[in-house]
Amino acid sequence: MDPILQEIYEAILNGEAKAVESRVQSAIQGGIDPKEILDQGMVSAMAEVGLRFEIGEYYIPEMLISARAMQSGMAVLKPLLKEANVVTAGRVAVGTVKGDLHDIGKNLVSMLLEGAGFEILDLGTDVAPEKFVAIADQVNVIALSALLTTTMMNMKTTIEALKTAGKLAKVKVIIGGAPVTEAYAQLIGADGYAADASRAVAVTKALVGK
Repeated sequence: MDPILQEIYEAILNGEAKAVESRVQSAIQGGIDPKEILDQGMVSAMAEVGLRFEIGEYYIPEMLISARAMQSGMAVLKPLLKEANVVTAGRVAVGTVKGDLHDIGKNLVSMLLEGAGFEILDLGTDVAPEKFVAIADQVNVIALSALLTTTMMNMKTTIEALKTAGKLAKVKVIIGGAPVTEAYAQLIGADGYAADASRAVAVTKALVGK
């Protein structure tokens, strides 16, 4: 790996946002292809972050810090990726369902998915089923989040709205959040369930690859 890409990789692992930003700028100035910077310097680093989380070396705070560092580099890189028409891993709409204002989990999932090379459409919190239906044709996956048992029922409502609108054949739906289980995902007809943000990346990759 090019030394500057290795520095980007290490800075993301260490959560050093300013270092990531400056190293990405240096890599661009040094003529390194933007896709190479993304794949080798950033996506690979976030994959390592996910692995460290799964084996208990990293926890949610470390994941957030690394993800924010990655985003500082993405802010520099995105315009060049668009100019080069770099194909993303897929497009994902992320939102907390209607009635639920919690966003930490949603934001972490968004950052990790972006770090894995996905383009993110963040719909925010308290998202009505109709809003998910309206964007279903624009994305590969819809990721629904809920933190309360009272609001997770709106995951079912959202999936039913997508089905009624004839969108379920075109888009995959994954769900997650503190009260959500694999059994509930199967019950309401979701395509996937993620127990945590790291798992959300793996599930999304699997669904897009189908």
